Amino acid sequence: MKRDIAIYKASLDNEELTQIRSVLESKDDLSKAIEFEENMIKFIGSKYAVATATSTAAIHLALSAIKLKRGDKILMSVNSFVNLPEVVRHFDAEPVFIDINMEDMNIDVDKFEKALAQNESKKLRGAIITFVAGQTPDLDRIYDIAQKYGIILIEDCRSALGVTYKGKRVGNLRADMTIFSTNPSNSKYAISRSGIIITNNEAIANRAKLLRTHALTTTYDSYGNLDYVYDVVDIGHKYDLSELDAAYALAQLNKTQKFIKRRKEIAKLYEKRLTGVKHITIPPYKDEHIFTQFIVKVSRNRDAFARALKERGVATGLNYIPLHLLSYYKTKYSIKITAFSNALNNYQQILSLPMYAGLTDEEVNYVCDQVIDVASEWI
Repeated sequence: MKRDIAIYKASLDNEELTQIRSVLESKDDLSKAIEFEENMIKFIGSKYAVATATSTAAIHLALSAIKLKRGDKILMSVNSFVNLPEVVRHFDAEPVFIDINMEDMNIDVDKFEKALAQNESKKLRGAIITFVAGQTPDLDRIYDIAQKYGIILIEDCRSALGVTYKGKRVGNLRADMTIFSTNPSNSKYAISRSGIIITNNEAIANRAKLLRTHALTTTYDSYGNLDYVYDVVDIGHKYDLSELDAAYALAQLNKTQKFIKRRKEIAKLYEKRLTGVKHITIPPYKDEHIFTQFIVKVSRNRDAFARALKERGVATGLNYIPLHLLSYYKTKYSIKITAFSNALNNYQQILSLPMYAGLTDEEVNYVCDQVIDVASEWI
């Protein structure tokens, strides 16, 4: 019987309801947003956390905190989500794309270093490093390179909350800032959204907190209302996290390790069922991969393969469409389709299968059955 399997669904239980109810019924001045920040600090082991309305807001706020200016340049993998170059362009600054390595689909560190070595512009300020599908790139080399060339390093861990690198939790390593979200879905109808900047830099944290709410200098009453006397000292944003979203984020954060454990179980089942299936390849991965997406490669006619799965009730995704293939960036920067050969070759084959902690083994096996059946039709 045909099923309907989403690419991602939120995994919920009574904890979300309990946290949200505590906000709606609260008679005191305890803030869930502050509690969320404090719990993130404990979870990551960092010094500071700045909660925001979305992960995109967190990235925009991070760039505001370092005073990104017109004409500045930020390096990033061409295999990233659209919010990264988007926020850079909002400063009238320039994203500089780097090709990927074919194994983990993260930034090619050799090409990253080469771009910095050949750079002659004083406007190159930093880099945003994406963790594709919840897998870490070669961080030791990236940290050393960033330090050598004196650039600011921001980790895009929107889809990698809880990931570790050589046994240490990412977010408390050597980056200037790390961006997380407790809800990494790109769904138009997300139940809740949140983002957070993690840093050990006091100056960055203080400036981000100032800019987060209009750069207001004021006091608030016990209900969080603005005092009748206030001032504005910079151009800020309205990026603070609502109490209801904070309550939801806090409940999700508390289940992070549980979610990771279940996703790894699902990944093992996918690997067991799909290894050796004709036209399907599972890319190699590290033990520390936390599988916020499960990506396979389809050797023949990926788009037709995805359509066939959709007809059978299995949703799929692309993580990601290379940035230089998107109309705005392709046109603005006159980038040739073949400019990033690894990303292009990878894109022509990749397909993300359903992955979220609430998937049952029965549902995963249904997905596998459909993948195997469709693959057999390609013979």
